[in-house]
Amino acid sequence: MRYPDLDLPKLARRAEAGRRALARRPIPALIGSAAMLAAAVTTAAVLHETSDPADAHVAAAAVPAPATAAPGKPADPPAPDPLLTAPEEHSVDYDFQFQPNYYYCGPASTRMALTSSGVSMSQGDVASRLGTTVNGTNSAADVTRAMNGVLGKDEYQTHWIPGQQATGAQAERLQRDVVAAMSGGRAVVANIVGGATDASGVYHEFSGGHYITLVGYRDRGRAVQVADPSGMFGPRTYWMSTWNMANWIAARGYSA
Repeated sequence: MRYPDLDLPKLARRAEAGRRALARRPIPALIGSAAMLAAAVTTAAVLHETSDPADAHVAAAAVPAPATAAPGKPADPPAPDPLLTAPEEHSVDYDFQFQPNYYYCGPASTRMALTSSGVSMSQGDVASRLGTTVNGTNSAADVTRAMNGVLGKDEYQTHWIPGQQATGAQAERLQRDVVAAMSGGRAVVANIVGGATDASGVYHEFSGGHYITLVGYRDRGRAVQVADPSGMFGPRTYWMSTWNMANWIAARGYSA
């Protein structure tokens, strides 16, 4: 194929002139240019292969580390339900005493509970630990503190029933606490106020508040046996439904 528009002789002359100019250039300059070109190519290749350390750090930080489960102990098994594992009925061993005056119901009840744990003290000694005065003993928290101080460990805890009436959950909690404590040989001390009817139909009234000791249960804790140091309402012990007892404790608390 022919190209009539091309001036072939002219193109040939330009190519020859370029060849001669290249031949006159110094050899070291050519070598330096080639070396620089090679270095640039090599550097580009290296940067492509291995990025800047700072960039690598940022990239690593952007990728979350694989999650590893922290070694830990297995979860504790749930505590056995005392209503299912404890005896259907049970009473603790204890030493009964009436209170000697109108304000020693707290010391008398606390002392009876301590005897169920094998500790024998006078009501006067217990009163000094409770901080009892002629106005009585302040709260169930004082009973818990005094008994744990005597026993040397946190055996008892204070449980409150706020409000004027117990809820079903609070009554059930009392039932479980009574069964758990007494099946372990420990009596429970309750701070009550107002009135309640026992299982025999006798109404017990303490409008200013009172302390009693729970020393037994039956029907898996649906009824509790009361040791009352006041001696004001018939026998020194009587039975009461746990529901009535929870309502009697309402607005106060108990140590179990």
